[in-house]
Amino acid sequence: MTATQRRGRRIMMTDAERDAFLAEQRTCRVATVSPDGHPHVGALWYVWDGTDLWLYSITRSLRWSQLLKDPRIAVVVDAGESYGELRGVELRGKAIPVGETPRTGEPCPELEGPEREFASKNFGLKEMIHDGRHGWLRLRPEKIVSWDFRKLTNSHPTNT
Repeated sequence: MTATQRRGRRIMMTDAERDAFLAEQRTCRVATVSPDGHPHVGALWYVWDGTDLWLYSITRSLRWSQLLKDPRIAVVVDAGESYGELRGVELRGKAIPVGETPRTGEPCPELEGPEREFASKNFGLKEMIHDGRHGWLRLRPEKIVSWDFRKLTNSHPTNT
């Protein structure tokens, strides 16, 4: 095992740390790919249910149209200002639309939990308000990578 691999394991979040981190953060950066291979990155609010990342996106966005053509997605949620505070999670997989598009509030049992959590976390509401412009994407990660530089002792950029 190389020094980089050992360091990576040392700073990796446990499942409980990852779940708590994803629950407390609000904004993620979503990367999609255009048909000609160009990346597109944009910020979104999300909720994490311990298994899936639920993204609430405008359905007339470039992101949405790209994901309909190629569902591959990478999402990063991170925090920290100084080197020793940096922490984050990268999730990769395929984004699948869930519910009607755009979402108008038709009954969808699969969305009950994500919508309740999203409304509470982002708007302080008990239930979701639907504007007929947004839709839900579910990312069930195929790969998750995490880091928490606060776990390093004497963290400094030269210790990389």
